[in-house]
Amino acid sequence: MTQASRKKVLVVQVAALGHELLRANQSLEIGGLKFQPAETVFPALTCTVQGSFRTAAPAGRHGMVANGKYLRELNKALFWEQSAGLVVGQRIWEKFRGRGGKVAMLFWQQSMGEGADVILSPAPIHKHHGGMIMDCYSRPAGLYDDLAYNLGSFNLGRYWGPMACAKVGDWIADATVEILADEECSPDLCLAYLPSLDYDLQRYGPSDPRCRKAIDRTLDQIKILAAASGKNGYEIIIFGDYAIADCRQAVFPNRALCDAGLLATRRVREMIYPDLPASRAFAMVDHEIAHVYIRNPADVQPVRDVLEKLDGIGEIYGRQAQAAFGLDHLNSGELVLLAKEGAWLAYPWWLYNSQAPEYARHIDIHNKPGYDPCELFFGWPPMSVSLDTSRIRGTHGRAGPARQVAWASSFPLTDRAGNVLDIAASLKSWLDQE
Repeated sequence: MTQASRKKVLVVQVAALGHELLRANQSLEIGGLKFQPAETVFPALTCTVQGSFRTAAPAGRHGMVANGKYLRELNKALFWEQSAGLVVGQRIWEKFRGRGGKVAMLFWQQSMGEGADVILSPAPIHKHHGGMIMDCYSRPAGLYDDLAYNLGSFNLGRYWGPMACAKVGDWIADATVEILADEECSPDLCLAYLPSLDYDLQRYGPSDPRCRKAIDRTLDQIKILAAASGKNGYEIIIFGDYAIADCRQAVFPNRALCDAGLLATRRVREMIYPDLPASRAFAMVDHEIAHVYIRNPADVQPVRDVLEKLDGIGEIYGRQAQAAFGLDHLNSGELVLLAKEGAWLAYPWWLYNSQAPEYARHIDIHNKPGYDPCELFFGWPPMSVSLDTSRIRGTHGRAGPARQVAWASSFPLTDRAGNVLDIAASLKSWLDQE
């Protein structure tokens, strides 16, 4: 790829950038960019949407059907694993990179081992007796050290947990600006992720005025990146992965399965842990959706009968219905639950806090077999996280016209950009042009 023909584009994926959120806050024009509505993929979850964008394909093809994956052969759910191998399929930049284009992924999920030239991703070292060493993985190896020297170290406590806040996006935006301006490191295609909106919108709900600070902070980050892209000769695309909605009700599918004798448990020092190898069914919950894994096909209907009675369950999709949403993949559950509007799905199977597993009171995103937004609040005793599901006021996972995301670009991509997959496919076509 010659310098004269060099295409440069910055793609910024902004967590929870809903079109209605921008409209309600009179922010449909930011940094000279005019934002339009688009539908997102289903389920509208971070890893699923990012997997779909990098492959221009639905979850039924790339296999990242949630933020977690249930390993049937291990009877274990794993959340937030970072291997790029979890996302199957050709990347939209493969032909472009094959011609010499340089690709960067900054804080995108599942970037470890990705076919990219520049990578930056949180990678803390967990100590054997508790605690962690905060660090980031980078390619080239010295990139993070250089950024930390100039910007200070990346604070993982602001990225997730009770102290998570919009400041984390400031660091990512500043790091992105430095990378775009670095003559040796600067990529031709740079994919960056801004999580700043996610925390307060989940804590308080998008209609709560306490979210205003996070919204303003995120808009400032977008302006900074838009200005930096223009200064360094980049086009820019910005898009949201999902729209967060207000919620008031937590729904507990695993409690219902446990009460029905379908989810087995074991008691350890008065704490109740799931016994997934002995279970007939288990719900891997993730915000508004859950994949329900059922060992015996004969149990599918009995499990559906139990879950249909739960207050707060909206739709239940079997295999055939999942195909209609592009979700027909072996990684999907035999059933997929969708919460009603105003509700979200919580992972606990125990009834009393005294029965909660040890990991429930900690930020433990890899051991918990379901997404836990209660980690955004402090609990009791001190330095623990909350077990109070009633504190959660914002959730996501639904797609469709009522949950459109916002997107904008500095250059014309296509006349047809009705959804995130269209945007990804159009970017691929633009990159593929000689």
